[in-house]
Amino acid sequence: MLMLLSPSKTLDETPVAPPYPVSVPEFLDDTMELHSIMKRLSADKIKELMKVSDKIAELNRARYQMHRTPFTEANAKAALFMFKGDVYDAMPVGEYTRDDLAFATQHLRMLSGYYGLLRPCDLIQPYRLEMGTKLPNKRGKDLYVFWEDKISEAINQATKKQSSPLVVNLASEEYFKAVKPKLLNAPLVNAQFRDEKGGEYKIIGFFAKRARGMMADYIIRNRITSLDDMRGFDVAGYRYDKSSSDDQTMTFLRDEKAAKAA
Repeated sequence: MLMLLSPSKTLDETPVAPPYPVSVPEFLDDTMELHSIMKRLSADKIKELMKVSDKIAELNRARYQMHRTPFTEANAKAALFMFKGDVYDAMPVGEYTRDDLAFATQHLRMLSGYYGLLRPCDLIQPYRLEMGTKLPNKRGKDLYVFWEDKISEAINQATKKQSSPLVVNLASEEYFKAVKPKLLNAPLVNAQFRDEKGGEYKIIGFFAKRARGMMADYIIRNRITSLDDMRGFDVAGYRYDKSSSDDQTMTFLRDEKAAKAA
């Protein structure tokens, strides 16, 4: 089983050494190709490109100016420990043991507009470049064209090494669009989380993001490798709902009472 998560705009740059060997992103050469574009952009151009505030634009202009290779623990940080925000706040990575991180390294990948596909302990330097950004490059008009089939091929390489080949999509639509399902050699299942509101079950952004993080944490800490075991997810009031699930989608519901108690 291989989980896919989106990255986070919010980053925690506080240095920390995970209890597991760090690694270098697989597509670092491609990343540096993007870096050669980003480091030439002014803060005003970044603001226009990313639709962000002056402060965020200037922060990221400075970040790209500071990017250097080789990536080391002195100038970079493990991706799973760098990303923060709704998804990652639901993953207490500071509590993860070496064995937890070993399992995560085998079973978790994070999609990234800048790094392509990341393992949990891949070293990254701070950045902001969302997958949906329309950044012209030598390969085409945007990042989807830039990454072409590379991300899907890397996912295939990761699932090839597993006893139970399966891809579980916990990423947002924007990021999962960088994956080409038809190229995947393993079955694909989407995990969906719906909360009750006004008598109906709906996907509510904030809650769905946190639920994705809780599911990833549940899989890692319980060493889940099958759909049958995934169906046992019962964190924060969510429960598997067979009637609204099918071969492509696993749906988990939470009623209002359970949400208030969580």
